[in-house]
Amino acid sequence: MRLCLGTLTVLPVRPPEAVDRRTAGGAMVLAPLAGLLLGLAAALVALLPLPPLVIGLLAVGVLAVGSRALHLDGLADTADGLGSRRPAAGALEVMRRSDIGPFGVVALVFAIGLQAASAASTLDRPGGAAALVVAVMAARTVLPLLCHRLPAARPEGLGQMVAGTVGTTSALLSLGLAAVLCAGVLLADPAYGVVRCALAAVVGVLAGLGFAAHCVRRFGGLTGDVLGAGVETALTAALLVLAPD
Repeated sequence: MRLCLGTLTVLPVRPPEAVDRRTAGGAMVLAPLAGLLLGLAAALVALLPLPPLVIGLLAVGVLAVGSRALHLDGLADTADGLGSRRPAAGALEVMRRSDIGPFGVVALVFAIGLQAASAASTLDRPGGAAALVVAVMAARTVLPLLCHRLPAARPEGLGQMVAGTVGTTSALLSLGLAAVLCAGVLLADPAYGVVRCALAAVVGVLAGLGFAAHCVRRFGGLTGDVLGAGVETALTAALLVLAPD
């Protein structure tokens, strides 16, 4: 739990004394719990007496700060790697760089813009806060699923630490944990619609997994950046489904 919260949130949690692949895999299994905390924090901005679009931007900002922008950084690096059109080794080298290229900037603008606009319209409706929490938790559920059997693209880094560390039973337990947490949130406030929230969660997870799977094929394996890109893709897709017609 400490590694999960210390890695996936900005909370000042003391890390475990020793971190190995087993510990890292356990942290990924608990990722939906980190999503619950982040989602609740983001939903609180709906209480502010501000215009909907400002609320949406603030909610996305809370998610970014609350996760140390870890996933957004991964999305930007992944976009630069894909946009480089280099072979896998060259694309991975592009992703290592500390700067953000044009493809990364465009990816961030689109992701943040779509998330903020969708969150704004969602939070402006009854039950929108609960729906947002579900979307954030669903996005984090992508993490343990990606760490199930995929290989690492590099012999070092976050991808190497977590790739292939989540067994089938653990992956199912993580899915069950996410389902229970989502059900609890929706039982507390079902006004947005249980079916629509469930659909958003499923679409989000599938979108995140699909995009990440493409990246794994392109780069030859899993990286920390691809994990982050999967989370942001899942969140964007889930929020778009939630956005009112």
